[in-house]
Amino acid sequence: MTIDERAAQLRRARTPFVHATVVRAQQPTSAHAGDEAIMLPDGTIEGFVGGQCAQNSVRKAALGALQTNQSLLLRVLPDGDVVFPEAPGACVVVNPCLSGGALEIFLVPQVPAPLVRIHGATPIADALVRMCGALGYDVNGDEAGVGLVETTAVVIASHGGPEGELIRAALDAGIGYIGLVASRIRGASVLDELGLTAEERARVHTPVGLPIGAKTPAEIAVSVVAEVIAAIRVDGLAVPVRAGATTEQAIDPICGMSVVMGPTAEHLRVAGNDYWFCGPGCRTAFVASA
Repeated sequence: MTIDERAAQLRRARTPFVHATVVRAQQPTSAHAGDEAIMLPDGTIEGFVGGQCAQNSVRKAALGALQTNQSLLLRVLPDGDVVFPEAPGACVVVNPCLSGGALEIFLVPQVPAPLVRIHGATPIADALVRMCGALGYDVNGDEAGVGLVETTAVVIASHGGPEGELIRAALDAGIGYIGLVASRIRGASVLDELGLTAEERARVHTPVGLPIGAKTPAEIAVSVVAEVIAAIRVDGLAVPVRAGATTEQAIDPICGMSVVMGPTAEHLRVAGNDYWFCGPGCRTAFVASA
């Protein structure tokens, strides 16, 4: 499977990752310009962007890029070479394990788009699906097997049916945005029947959408999606993603580097204590000194 194919697979599964590309390699390094890799949230690297020492630096920087959702140009330098200036969108890592040379690696985080679940077979629901698609949002997520707790917003546009059950399920799952397409009177009646607490009732938007005087299904869809956008961009509504494995870090006892305690990291357990290493060289040195 190529890097592009693997990236497409992860996007379909709504799994966050970082795409790393070597843009410059100075000898003697094992990587070459154009080498690529994908890094998963647990620190696993698929592909090649350098040897063990360089990979540890890439892994740490990539996890940071994934948390901020900001692309980053990373320069990995051997000890003593710090001529590359820090700048917005770029950083330097001095890696004492490198035997020489330098690497410049561009890290691009790929975070899943907001997932909106739309319920109903109505003109408004159809317009909402089209509008979310135009924005690049994912809709429903059934194909990727995504659970309700990974959903950003739920909009109920069925004009009847099990609206109360859907609202209750969304509330229990902790969905950040819940919208019910209904008049003020009918919406209040649906919520009254659920016996919600004041806090739960405040989490349900009904009438739904920004007050722009919308009349047609398309206009109503615009007002609803605009309210979802405002919840994300203004109110800070998070876009839930599948949780990755541990991203805890430890200090390599030989070289002093910070190491991500992922499944591919060099690890040793001695006398009940766990030690983590940036690469096999430091692990071997530790064993020899013990």
